[in-house]
Parts: sequence; structure tokens; C-alpha cells
Amino acid sequence: MNEKYILAHDLGTTGDKASLYDSQGNVLGSVSSGYGTQFPQVNWVEQSPEDWWQAVCISTNKLISSSGVSQKSIACIVFSGQMMGCVAVDREARPLRSAIIWADQRGVNEANSIIDKVGMENTYRITGHRASPSYSGAKILWVRNHEPELYQQAHKFLHAKDFIVARLTGNFVTDFSDAGGMNLFDLVGKDWSGSILDAIDLEREKLPELHASTDIVGEVKSQVASEVGLLAGTPVVIGGGDGCCAAVGAGVVREGSAYNYIGSSAWIGIATREPIFDPGLRTFTWVHLVPDMYHPTGSMQAAGASYQWLRDVFCLPEIRMAAEQKTSPYDLMNQLAGKSPPGANNLLFLPYLMGERSPRWNPNARAAFFGLTVKHTREDIIRATLEGITYNMRVILEAFEEQGAKVNAMRVIGGGARGEIWRQILADIYRKPVQRLQLVEEATSLGAALAGGIGVGIFKDFMIAEQLTPIYDQVLPNPDVKSTYDRLFGIFNRAYEAFVPLFDELAVPN
Repeated sequence: MNEKYILAHDLGTTGDKASLYDSQGNVLGSVSSGYGTQFPQVNWVEQSPEDWWQAVCISTNKLISSSGVSQKSIACIVFSGQMMGCVAVDREARPLRSAIIWADQRGVNEANSIIDKVGMENTYRITGHRASPSYSGAKILWVRNHEPELYQQAHKFLHAKDFIVARLTGNFVTDFSDAGGMNLFDLVGKDWSGSILDAIDLEREKLPELHASTDIVGEVKSQVASEVGLLAGTPVVIGGGDGCCAAVGAGVVREGSAYNYIGSSAWIGIATREPIFDPGLRTFTWVHLVPDMYHPTGSMQAAGASYQWLRDVFCLPEIRMAAEQKTSPYDLMNQLAGKSPPGANNLLFLPYLMGERSPRWNPNARAAFFGLTVKHTREDIIRATLEGITYNMRVILEAFEEQGAKVNAMRVIGGGARGEIWRQILADIYRKPVQRLQLVEEATSLGAALAGGIGVGIFKDFMIAEQLTPIYDQVLPNPDVKSTYDRLFGIFNRAYEAFVPLFDELAVPN
């Protein structure tokens, strides 16, 4: 029998990565192709959908060529993609304007309109998400309010991966996970919410058809086959939003499993049988790629970004030494953090350098070192930064547990997973075993590949993700430091609450 291969694309914020997987789930190679981002005005963030298309074509052609794999051996092409965007297209899947991407915040008034007409709590109960300008619904309303002629011309409003699928197949579709990023989707009913659409007077016909992430939603059209580098008729599987694909690629496919992505931002995601509706609206819930499961998540703004800021401002000697030693400044910083005791000698860091999403949902929040004395050292400051980021993520974890979720251990992926000292801090503050995966950077691509493989019958179900995500090492919580961290965690939360009115005062322009 001829080997069949899965071509998985991960359409991220900075570029597209094409990866080729065999029928055992092994990655054979990857090729990336970048694209730019435009910032036309304050809080506006846009990209060109044509740049996405070119990146997909370039990366596919290069990967097929370099791998030596025959086009006939490609069982399917499948996607993960950046979520919460807005791509207005005509009936030929041609973009009518630049894509408004997830980071864009122009739709504040439109989000407030959703809150006024639907209600914040009602929106959360229906969609699993707070109403926010980050979501696609507010962006679509912004187009309607500010570019009415273009809005009328628009056949559909799509996400990034769905635009590529439309170009490949001519079909206008999305999956349940990406649909959750629109503030328009009924999380439990798995359909567009009629009550929300009616309240904001938005036509259902402007939205794509809904599918499970493993559905074959069309075939590569003959008109684009040579350009993209695939045979006409190659099956196209829809895949999922990048965060939800990452959950699968981290092996979080059964109840009780959880993962922690730590990059520039960070999030904790878990697998549950039912959505989690937090009374404090601190977390949000997606539809999991795994059928009949959900993916509650909480994401903070500045995790690795806080450590990077610390590096650039406080750790110039480590930057120079790392260049000389051909190592990472973070490795040297981690060594210094290890010289400070758990609790960093009662120094706390509030990690709100960029405002905050989960668990605070406060754009006015600001960062602070709290408890500084003349006796504190750089070692304490570095350790306090890692601990402060982790305290903030513990709030997210406890929000899930307060609603009955069981988390047995925490898998970690992303760049932050590489530091042993940080993994120990995570284990101690979470009070859970922390497991580093062998593949810490490939989770999103692998999750999409598994959706594609299931769609075309290569894999039986998503449980294979557990076999394909072996644990590299495990760090256990140290019971001797539990009381220290529990005490400081309480102070951390009270410090945030005490600072809130001062944050609001600082947010007022001079």
C-alpha cells in the first residue's frame, strides 16, 4: 500500500507553516513563509488575505518539492488558523478589503452595542465568551457601520483559514471552534445564535456554513491546483482555530487533562464534557475538536512578554554574556532565579504590562513590583517575575476548579516550557505535576494534522494524540513550599484588588 501523507497548514500571526505528516503521525518536514502586518491607525491591526494565500502557495510548493513526496500521496490538506478575525469576501472568495485580525480593537462601540442589545452575561451564557471588540462580531458590525457599501457587497465574513479553504474549494465554511470566536455562536446548540443575530440585526446569510473540524468540506479546484502545488480533487478538511488545535496537539483530549501554553502570552486550556460558565466571567469556552467535548480556556496578555521586558531592562549583562557563550539570556536569568528562595523573599510582581485579559479583564491594569526593600536582589526580581506570571495563571486554573473541573496534571508547551526553574515554580504554585512534552513547539500543527487524518480515515479518533505527545519530563510540586506560595498567592490577589482604583486613575491621559 502506498504511504499517504497529511499536509497541515498553521496560519499564524506572523506567517504560515506547512508541515507534512505520515500515517503514523510523524512530521517529515516543515516550511514557513512569512507575511506582514499593517497598523493603519491606533488600535487597528490588519493583514492582506492575498499575502496569506501566497504564503500557503509558497510553503506548499517548497515542502512538496523538498520532501520528494508525490502529489498523488497527499491524502488531504487541513488547516489551523489565527482566530477572531474578519475577512470580507465576494462570491468568488476575493477579499474586498484587508483582513481585520484578532489583535484589532477598533470595534469598541460595536462591542458595547452587543452588550446593550444582548447583555454581557447573556452573551457569555450563549457563546461562552464575553462580548469584546476582539471578537469577529464587533468587527463585522464595524464594517457595516463604517463601510456600508462594502458590507452590502460582502457575500461572507470569514476567518483566516476559512478564506484559504474558500479559495481552494469555492465553499464558504468554518468549523465549530473558529465559530466560537465570533460572539455570534451558540456554544451548546452548535449553531449561529438566532437571538443574538436578531438583536443586532445581522443577516445569517453573511456567515459561513458550520462544520465539525474533521469534515471534508470540498476538494482543491482545478483553477487553483497548479498555483497551490496540489492535484485537483485533493480533499480539503476544515481543521480548527489555532488555540483549539494546540489542545489536541498537546494531548489534551480527555476529561481531566490540561495544558499551559507559555509564549509571549500564555493560556491554560482544559478538556471537559460540559462548558464552564464562570460566575465571574473570568474564563471562556470553545468547542473542542474532539466530538462532544469543550475546551475551556483562560489567556493572559504578558507572560513571556514580561520576562522579555525584564531581560531588556534589567538583564543587559546576561544578554552580553549569552552572546559570548552562544547560549540564551533566559538560561542565565533562570540560573539567577534559582538562587532566590521560593517566594522571592516576599517580593511580588503583578504581570500587567499590557493590561489583562483572563482573569482580570481590565485594560487599565498595570504592572508593579510590590514589597521591594533595599535587601532585594536581581535574583529576587527575576524569580518574582516568574512567580507573578504563575500566580496570575493560578487564578485561571482555580476558576476552572471552582466550577467542578478536575485537573490531574498540567502539560506545558511553548518557549516558557524549556526552563526547568519555571517548570518547578509552575508545579509548586499550581500544586500539580507539570509535564513537559517532547515536542513543545509543534502542538498546533499536529492538532490540525490529526483532524485531517481523522477526516480522511487515516486515524480512528483523537485519542491517538496521547500516543503522539510523549512526556519528556515531569516536575512534582514540593510540599515544603506550599504554605509560602499559598500565603503569597492570597496577598497577590488582594494587592491587585487594592490597586484597581489607582490603575483607573493612571489610565486617565495627562
